[in-house]
Amino acid sequence: MRFPQDFYQHLETHTLTGVKGGTERETFLNIWFITVEGRIFARSWNKSKRSWFTAFQETGTGEIKYGEKMMRVSGKKISANKELTLKINEAYLKRYSQPENIFYAEGIIQPEYENYTMEFFFEKEIQT
Repeated sequence: MRFPQDFYQHLETHTLTGVKGGTERETFLNIWFITVEGRIFARSWNKSKRSWFTAFQETGTGEIKYGEKMMRVSGKKISANKELTLKINEAYLKRYSQPENIFYAEGIIQPEYENYTMEFFFEKEIQT
């Protein structure tokens, strides 16, 4: 199921969006999301053993918060796919081209981050 249109608009105008993986976490972590052909992706910057990324790997579920809205999502680590990886890398460089972000955008497209790429799938909006 496609994400709500206002979520795509949010991603066009905001560099950070909240995520929490699993069902145990209480707080959202602001991370970079990108879109490729209407699909939503993010990479783990720290690649830590206890993170939003590993929580999604363990449970397959979590939440995204954008503005005052929240939604339940599922997430799946993507399999190796050179063509898709190149598109994701290009999307990071294009979206995060601000001077303060270039260092991180160039970092997160390095080969060691490919294995820390998550695709998200819309489940439902959460009423707050």
